[in-house]
Amino acid sequence: MGVQLPTAFVKRMEQLLSDEFEAFMAAYDHTPHAGIRVNTLKIPVEAFKAISPFELRPIPWCSTGFYIPHGTKPGLHPYYHAGLYYVQEPSAMSPVELLNVAVDEAVLDLCAAPGGKSTQIAAKLQGSGVLVTNDISPERTKALAKNVELYGVRNAVVLNESPDRIAEAFPHFFDKILIDAPCSGEGMFRKDEDMAKQWETHSVEKCVVMQRDILRVAASMLSDGGRIVYSTCTFAPEENEGMIAEFLAAHPDFEVIPVPLGAGFAPGHPEWVSEAVASAHPELRGTARLWPHLVEGEGHFIAVLQHQGSRAATAEKALNMDAERPRRKQHLSVEESLTRNGQSRHAVGEPRRNKKGMDGKPGKGATARGFEGGKSRFSKEGLKSAARASHDVMESYRQFVQEQLEVSFAGYTVVYGDRIYQSPLSSHRLDGLKVVRPGWFIGTDKKGRFVPSHPLAVALRPSEAVRSINLSSSDAEAIRYLKGETLSIPVQRITLKNDAQPKGYVLICIDGYTAGWGKWQDGMLKNEYPTGWRWTSV
Repeated sequence: MGVQLPTAFVKRMEQLLSDEFEAFMAAYDHTPHAGIRVNTLKIPVEAFKAISPFELRPIPWCSTGFYIPHGTKPGLHPYYHAGLYYVQEPSAMSPVELLNVAVDEAVLDLCAAPGGKSTQIAAKLQGSGVLVTNDISPERTKALAKNVELYGVRNAVVLNESPDRIAEAFPHFFDKILIDAPCSGEGMFRKDEDMAKQWETHSVEKCVVMQRDILRVAASMLSDGGRIVYSTCTFAPEENEGMIAEFLAAHPDFEVIPVPLGAGFAPGHPEWVSEAVASAHPELRGTARLWPHLVEGEGHFIAVLQHQGSRAATAEKALNMDAERPRRKQHLSVEESLTRNGQSRHAVGEPRRNKKGMDGKPGKGATARGFEGGKSRFSKEGLKSAARASHDVMESYRQFVQEQLEVSFAGYTVVYGDRIYQSPLSSHRLDGLKVVRPGWFIGTDKKGRFVPSHPLAVALRPSEAVRSINLSSSDAEAIRYLKGETLSIPVQRITLKNDAQPKGYVLICIDGYTAGWGKWQDGMLKNEYPTGWRWTSV
């Protein structure tokens, strides 16, 4: 056996699985399955299948997911850098499929890093509604924010908060909530041997305490008739059926929606918690377990919890949802967006955050000007100065958009210091929260000159920029661009719209899919691909 499993874990699984134990243990001799999920924000599934550089085999429970051969390195292809797919363990694709996300909904991914499930939710929203994606670890939110940006998500807010703090800001707000709960990770032992080594210190008992609190708080953020999907990557019944039994006992207005048991999914086992739990909650057999000896994937547990809609519609809920949601559905022209939101609704403060700021770089802009937690510490003159500065930032943004883009923005244009974001939420919603990204990061004002961001580029479509250049994935030129090199590009290769001149910012595409910015002048393309995103061979 390739993985050294903890003795206590093996004994417990033998007791629980009985006749299936030998098959379960034999699965640890097999190579873990690799998968990718097509990013339908950028490319339809059928279109990707037509250009895929990999052999693809469908994953039964996810229509956008595919197995790829062992040893394939999908992170070393230009399509990965263009955000056409997410590399994801196959069984991890199942919880979002059961969340049943619909367009225009408000969705919370509560324990989101590194962001695979958030990008899956975003693809289902297709730019509508709002996605609030959160992780309590400041370090892990770096990967979360990067993945949300790489995959061209326009309608996400990224937080670094505790569930309780989010609940204070969003009572009964979300239509759907995903809890991919922190757990003892037993289902990942085959894929990650470090999880097996850390199992005894990352104990089931510690995880149960966290899971109990997360579920309790999540219920207070869910709207009437909403849905929670709770998942773990562990086999421990205390963290799975036991958690759901506790939740149902405390929340009689929720019910378990049975998970279809096709594609190798197995039913839950309430009797593994206790006979009393099995007797009181037979519906727990409607939860699902994914076993590595039954499916081509790692271990997972999933429970679908549906609110029965019995809460009274409070005035607070009406304020939170009914007043906000029509704005999320608006798709404004550039001029309407900038006029309605940029001047009257832009933020002249900044959400509370760590000392390094929203991008992990030394804080500047609004932080340096004396804002924190969305509240001003300015005198009246200081406030007027900040308002003028924000107005100047908006003017440089307005000019860039009018000259360079043909795009409709939804939601609110907000200014945090010298940075501009397009947010699905009004800025007051985020006051006092630790915000990593208040929305789609559009760009930065540098002394009156607007510099478009990389996340703006990768979320655009080629038709939304007045200049674009297409590179081929089969040509070394695309790799050179992704490495940050300057390229020689003749003017004939630039696609121009609206009588635009070739000189200036150019949207760079790979096989027709946006990948970043360049600046063209006199046959040379200055590379604007950010250092932290560049191609590496390792």
